Amino acid sequence: MKKKTVTIRNIANELKISITTVSFVLNGKSKEKHISKELTKKVLDYAELVNYKPNQIAQSLRTGKSKILVFMVEDISNSFFCKLTRIFEDMIAKEGYRVLFCSNDNNDQKSRELIELFNHRQVDGFIIVPSPGIQDTIENLIKQNIPVVLLDRFFDDLECNAVTTNNKQAAYDATLHLIKNQFKNIGFITTLSNQTQMMDRLSGYKKAVSDFGLKANTQFISYHEMENGKQYIKQFLIENPEVDAVFFATNYLAQIGLEAFKEYNNNLIDRIGIISFDDHEMFKLLPVSISCVSQPLEKICSKLMEIMLQLLKHKDVLESTSKCILKSELIIRESSSNRLINDAEAVLN
Repeated sequence: MKKKTVTIRNIANELKISITTVSFVLNGKSKEKHISKELTKKVLDYAELVNYKPNQIAQSLRTGKSKILVFMVEDISNSFFCKLTRIFEDMIAKEGYRVLFCSNDNNDQKSRELIELFNHRQVDGFIIVPSPGIQDTIENLIKQNIPVVLLDRFFDDLECNAVTTNNKQAAYDATLHLIKNQFKNIGFITTLSNQTQMMDRLSGYKKAVSDFGLKANTQFISYHEMENGKQYIKQFLIENPEVDAVFFATNYLAQIGLEAFKEYNNNLIDRIGIISFDDHEMFKLLPVSISCVSQPLEKICSKLMEIMLQLLKHKDVLESTSKCILKSELIIRESSSNRLINDAEAVLN
């Protein structure tokens, strides 16, 4: 038999006091309402004894706050987003908030459906890694005065708080590292996207190779065609035999690329220079550990929480807006060192 839920009314009837008094005590207003310490203790002790749990729906209707946030990412199974959400969940819990996590698969329709669903449930705010075509949906949330913080990418002409990293400079520095280690034919494998973070990474790579008089060599793969990613990368290797290093614009592209390298030539990982944007647990464990650009997860989460908590206090979510750009770190491992052979023809033979 299902155990009956204990209500404020039950506590009031048992202690023979008013429902209003019980409500004031349980909501921490005893001192403000001049309720004695003895009665306050009596109510709190009994509430603990019967394992009283507040009705969150009723609280939400009364206060206009659910104490629930939505954290929407591209793919929560991706190690970068997975780690990020876990850190944020622990941080924001200390402020009394709970988080609903979801993936939009970088799909506009799914993004809109999820935002509409959670907005209807009256969550307090959204942290969103936006898919490319939902600027109007984000703008509509802001018009409703709902707190929104964009993560990882943003819309240039939308006034909205955002937290991202120095994608262009980080990609430039990673490419420069390869150049300094004598790699002369550096390929860049990225997604077919005009989103800000991907465009900045591409721009950083192109600027570095241009600054040193080298040739840019890029391969674009649509996010929604990743199941064919290995074939695209193998074809890229066949068509560009001079390539002696590859910079992957995401960690999932690097994972696909490493599989493609192994299938194309089992010795290729030992010979070719490799850098990934974003780290992954397996990168340190491979026979040749993989260098990467590592985004500052703790700092990202701290900034997200700081901005969101401020927005939740504001009467107007446009009272102040900013785009916070944090610095990433280049982690140098074996795959980008100059131990690698420099003869381009030998790389793919």
